[in-house]
Amino acid sequence: MDDDRVWSFEKSLWTGGADHYRELVDDECLMVLPQPPFVLSGSQAIEAVADTPRWSEVELSGGQISRPQEGLIVIAYHAKASRDGETYLAHCTSTYRRLSHEVWRVVQHQQTPPLVGSTAEKAAG
Repeated sequence: MDDDRVWSFEKSLWTGGADHYRELVDDECLMVLPQPPFVLSGSQAIEAVADTPRWSEVELSGGQISRPQEGLIVIAYHAKASRDGETYLAHCTSTYRRLSHEVWRVVQHQQTPPLVGSTAEKAAG
């Protein structure tokens, strides 16, 4: 998967519908999100996110991509998502594994909101 497709794939997970999300997230996925129960796995992770309202817009910045081995992609980035007047900021990572030619699934995702008092938060305030 080339870099442009990686970022398009990731953005679609923020803005796509529940069926799209279920299609792209692996049954073995592990997630860490900034709300209880914090650590989610498998179908619990899929349903927790699939059942939340989708973001209408998302900007990904500061992105980095690593390909530690064939069929494995790890990304890290800053996200700024918005919907209905609400804005959400987070530092994120995702890991994808290739199942077959051009078929990829998310096996790990994590979101960390900016820490209180961080330089980014002070600049935004």
